[in-house]
Amino acid sequence: MSIVKDPVLGLFDSHVDGVELAIEDGQLHYFPSAFSQIQSDELMEKSLTDIPWKQERIHIAGKLIPIPRLQCWLGDSDAHYSYSKINMSPEPWPDFLCEIKSRIELLSAHSYNSVLANYYRDGSDSVDWHSDDEDELGSEAVIASLSLGTSRVFELKHRYKKQLRSMKISLPHGSVLIMKGCTQQFWRHRIAKVKDLHEPRINFTFRHIFKRAIAQ
Repeated sequence: MSIVKDPVLGLFDSHVDGVELAIEDGQLHYFPSAFSQIQSDELMEKSLTDIPWKQERIHIAGKLIPIPRLQCWLGDSDAHYSYSKINMSPEPWPDFLCEIKSRIELLSAHSYNSVLANYYRDGSDSVDWHSDDEDELGSEAVIASLSLGTSRVFELKHRYKKQLRSMKISLPHGSVLIMKGCTQQFWRHRIAKVKDLHEPRINFTFRHIFKRAIAQ
């Protein structure tokens, strides 16, 4: 057991209890209390004030529609990323997010050079069914997702085996979910809208860009 001194998070035990969730054609590792209540509260506050949030727009049926959440792409200077015809160049790492990244890398035994931050302002914000399977993420992407704020349900459904039941995982304040192996090849996931929910949630999905996309 080792103790790590973190200038933002303070003293923490680098060993955190987690579980492997059974899933066909994929790998899921879940840490329900990766960060303490106090740590998570501080990180939530810093995220709200220190991240340059903006609302991206996508083309749907010939119209430019704002996506139902705020976002920010951050990371190393060459970690460009594209999805749904949105090309993103990274904002620089703020110090507190570098500390989160170090903690996440300990939990996942994997390195990251970028993160997609999502700010769900209330229950009307969401993300529809999708897979994080872009070329620059590699064939077996390791994606670590930190949740802060109000708990939201993370849903997964198999892309091909319709007979498999969908999975629903509640992601509370300070929890981390890691998707590994061929999860992105075989599963889609979403955060659905929630009626009468007024509390915010912030989500950081740490990624490693292997093949650099060129921002247009």
